[in-house]
Amino acid sequence: MMAGKNSGEKLPPENDDWINKLKNLEISEIDELFNGVCVDCKSLLRSRLSNLNNGRSLKEGNGKSSKSSIPCFDTKTVSPPSNGPKYITPEKVDKPSMRGLFSPQLFESNVSRVPTPSVSNGSSDEEEWRRFSQIGRKKNFVHFERIKGKDINVLQGLELHTGVFSPEEQKKIVDSVYNFQRMGQKKQLMARTYTEPAKWMRGKGRVTIQFGCCYNYAVDKDGNPPGIIRDEEVDPLPPVFKQMIKRMVKWHVLPPTCVPNSCIVNIYDEGDCIPPHIDHHDFLRPFCTVSFLTECNILFGTNLKVAGPGEFSGPVTIPLPVGSVLVLNGNGADVAKHCVPAVPAKRISVTFRRMDTTKIPYNFLSDPELLNLTPLRQGSATKASIAVQDSHHETKATGRRHEPNAREVGGNSFALQEADFPSLGGVKSRKR
Repeated sequence: MMAGKNSGEKLPPENDDWINKLKNLEISEIDELFNGVCVDCKSLLRSRLSNLNNGRSLKEGNGKSSKSSIPCFDTKTVSPPSNGPKYITPEKVDKPSMRGLFSPQLFESNVSRVPTPSVSNGSSDEEEWRRFSQIGRKKNFVHFERIKGKDINVLQGLELHTGVFSPEEQKKIVDSVYNFQRMGQKKQLMARTYTEPAKWMRGKGRVTIQFGCCYNYAVDKDGNPPGIIRDEEVDPLPPVFKQMIKRMVKWHVLPPTCVPNSCIVNIYDEGDCIPPHIDHHDFLRPFCTVSFLTECNILFGTNLKVAGPGEFSGPVTIPLPVGSVLVLNGNGADVAKHCVPAVPAKRISVTFRRMDTTKIPYNFLSDPELLNLTPLRQGSATKASIAVQDSHHETKATGRRHEPNAREVGGNSFALQEADFPSLGGVKSRKR
């Protein structure tokens, strides 16, 4: 496919000629050039373009690997330097997000709320199945470590899903996060919802926004131990995050038996990081984290080492594509530690977790919108997949593709309106 090059390596003359020809192409000609290119190559290009637009390329870690294997049909292992890390690079997992299936009107900030008309001929279901069938799913991460005399796959339970949220949806989510950050800076959120510590060294000072519960990372000034503080209130989950939860349950990313009722938003500046840890058991398994803005690495292993401020090493490094959902369960959540080294550029992550019923805050109220969520029926998946393939072949043959009306996707869309962002904090905003 597209092999990586060292930045200092001179390109052969034939490559220079190819690049010069590319520079002279019009946008429409570039679009024609990539017509028919496989989805994996397109996804790789999209990820690299995203990193270039952020002004940074993905930095490599410096861990060592052993006994890690991924079947060649699903991923490839990039050959590292002799002392370099093992990269598990998802190839089949980063599917296109089908952005053409949704009208841009759905994601405009000033769209007014209007009734959703009924849809005939099941077109709403068809659009949802198309999106659903395009999700990339990787569930066979493998890395064995010797634990108590036994070889254990410490990555068992990890899943990586891509294509769950389209680029337009990602933009809407990111805009919402920045809106919450502004509200926090203006003291419009409850006291422990928003935290912006002073940056006193590289990797320290990450902005966090907590909804649903207040989680204490370390013993605080009041003597509260790490874990959920049950007598502390924060703002409830806003609609944008509830929509994300519904989408992930419905599209088989999260199980309906463990629907999240809390989340924490991390806003990283360049150089910010998360040190090695295992998530607290005040939260049930599985839980997940969704990545935005910039691709970054996450490291896994039972023995992750701190090499310096924001610098960690470990046996397995997994790149997290922009818009991907990483699900942590089993050994991947409870045996292996994980960490995020210093990020190469601005990044946002949203981690969704379900609280243990014995640890829920005293004044917490369950959200009726998140009750009785059900996934799409698996029985229709094969039929839907065939329909998508037929549609793809028809597109290639005729050059035409069905473009649904802005309201055609109805309740299956991710349309966020102004009314989806009610004022948080409100009269409950106290303990400033």
